[in-house]
Amino acid sequence: MAPGLWHSKGLSKREDIYFLSQEVKPVSELKRRKGESFEAFMRRVKQGWQRSGKLLQVRKVQFFEPKKSKNVQRRNAIKRASLHAKMDYLRKIGKLPPEDMPRR
Repeated sequence: MAPGLWHSKGLSKREDIYFLSQEVKPVSELKRRKGESFEAFMRRVKQGWQRSGKLLQVRKVQFFEPKKSKNVQRRNAIKRASLHAKMDYLRKIGKLPPEDMPRR
């Protein structure tokens, strides 16, 4: 993962995401020139976004999920294991149809 904005400003990842989410500004402050076609205007706008780095920031933050704590991971693992055990038991006593594909 490339170094993020938090390194340059001394922020943590969570603060960085909060900081970026609080920046609610218009994406573009460009206006269409006289006689400029719409396609040329859009090309100019997109180039401006790319140069400013706004697209990279948005893409970086869009799908970020903070890491889950060890306790949450353990709790989820226990739930999964108990669910698998319950399903196996129900299959053995005939309450559920047998599995088509064997589990890994």
